[in-house]
Parts: sequence; structure tokens; C-alpha cells
Amino acid sequence: MITKETIKTLVEEWLQKGDYFLVDIQMDGDDRIVIEIDCADGVWIEDCAELSRFLSEKLGDELGDYELEVGSAGLGQPFKVTQQYVNHVGDQVEVVTADGQKIIGLLKQVEGRTFVVTTQEKQVPEGKKRPVKVDVDREFSIDEVKSTRYLLAFK
Repeated sequence: MITKETIKTLVEEWLQKGDYFLVDIQMDGDDRIVIEIDCADGVWIEDCAELSRFLSEKLGDELGDYELEVGSAGLGQPFKVTQQYVNHVGDQVEVVTADGQKIIGLLKQVEGRTFVVTTQEKQVPEGKKRPVKVDVDREFSIDEVKSTRYLLAFK
């Protein structure tokens, strides 16, 4: 029987050859293995096919009746690993906090398991009557938010 650790070890062996990184491995029941990879420059279908062939060669008959699916992490899907945050520094993101609040802003920096998002908030400057928009940095822990995802901008 193939284990998730076996798959992870083999995928990480293949990933050493380039800029790709592992996002997720899912094993649904006893017959389906889904592997998600990502790269700062995007994922090419040829590389997904190459990883699939690599796994098939390494696992041989042990792969048996498993359905093997190798693909990229979806562009609009929530981030699953720290490297996805790093790759999207400078991009607009949507953060859903632990209490369900949605925050949209610019992913400014990532350090360890924390990240900073710059949002625009209305504030009334001292001595003024009208509010103005001000950039506010908000720090979050990757482990404490429900989700963070890249926001596609169509201009």
C-alpha cells in the first residue's frame, strides 16, 4: 500500500530539479492520489506530466489501480503553504480572519509564519472634519487565519 509519506518523499526528490514546490497531497480513499505543485513563474502542464511519469516509474506496479492526478494549485484557491504567500508579495489578497472578517489589501511582507497586509482605511486626521484614506499595515499569523487567497485583478 502506498502511503502519503512515500508519495511526499518521491515528489520532493523530483522537485529538487527546479523552482517548483509541493503545495498538497491528497489521498481520497484507496484509489486516488492528487498532488498539487506550484512555482513563482507558474506551472507548466509538461512539468505536471513529467512528475506523473516520474512517480509512475518509481512506484511501478505498486501504483496499481490508483488514479494519479498531478496539477497546479488553483490561482483563486486559498494558500496552503508559506511559499505561496512569499510568491504573492506585492499582490492584492483577500484574508478571511478567524472570526470571518474579510480584509482586502496588498500583501506587503512575509516573515516566518506571519505576514503583513496593507489596507486602506478611512480615518479623520486630528484637527480635520473629513476622513481621508490612510494605508494601515495589519499583521496576521498564517496559522490563525481561515484563509488567504490571491485576488485576480481585471483592468
